[in-house]
Amino acid sequence: MLYLILVPIFFVGMLLYFKVADHYNIIDHPNERSSHSEITIRGGGIIYLFAALVGLVIHPEFWIPILGLFIIGIISFVDDRISLSGKIRLVFHLAAVSLLFIFLNIFQILPIWATIMLYVLVIGIINAYNFMDGINGITGAYSMVVLGGLQYVNYRVVNFIHPDLIWLPILASLVFLFFNFRKKAKCFAGDVGSVTVAFWIIFLLLKLVLLSENYTYVLFLAVYGVDTILTIIHRLKLRQNIFDAHRLHFYQILANEQKWPHLLVSSVYALLQLGIIVAVICLPWSLLPVFLITIIPLVLIYILIKPRIYVVTEM
Repeated sequence: MLYLILVPIFFVGMLLYFKVADHYNIIDHPNERSSHSEITIRGGGIIYLFAALVGLVIHPEFWIPILGLFIIGIISFVDDRISLSGKIRLVFHLAAVSLLFIFLNIFQILPIWATIMLYVLVIGIINAYNFMDGINGITGAYSMVVLGGLQYVNYRVVNFIHPDLIWLPILASLVFLFFNFRKKAKCFAGDVGSVTVAFWIIFLLLKLVLLSENYTYVLFLAVYGVDTILTIIHRLKLRQNIFDAHRLHFYQILANEQKWPHLLVSSVYALLQLGIIVAVICLPWSLLPVFLITIIPLVLIYILIKPRIYVVTEM
């Protein structure tokens, strides 16, 4: 019953945000690196902060990770408006991730060197998730698939968290997709959307892995991971600054150079990830064999197809 009430509330919240965004000119202007050509409202991913606020009200025991989510979400929203320096963003990301680690007792569980590595990994995943948010529907659809997989595991495999903490971002994703999964999107997620939902998913994944001690669940982010890592390698080969904006992700090549419809590319990415999630859940194998049968095909697709469709241009 609660979820049926929340859906219209989230819709109203989004519509109110559109009015605020329109009034304060919170819009996305296309540039030479964009995958769109029209001015569109930015920051629609603020719906995830609405969902987090609901989560705080009904489950105050999770206030520490939710506070971290608000810290990283709010600074990302500010960055959407005034383009903060990387150093400022990093400080807030570190603060948010530290709160997450405190809640999960990471500092007690892991040695210092492993904790430092986990900081790098988590912040890297958050930024990778943000970089992958470049076409209509991709962030919402991919997040729906990952969150849906996590909820299935939560109900059928190992109960690792209250279901509300997964249903809330699922509902937020559904509402966001209503406005974003279109040929002409009503809004984009902005950093506030991609970064916030990435933080939320990482929280859920870390909690699941720590409780189950099953590291195959990291493959719930396999498709984004392969595209990100191989694109970094590609850019290093081209001697580009990997921190600069670009259009070299595989999904960007498909959408921009090959002119695949955005929604088709987003759906392919989501369906590929769904297939991997099903494999992780259903195959009674350890990490290595599941890793090999899921990651190797993705890598082969990338290294065999991308060179054939990518045309070198000046960046």
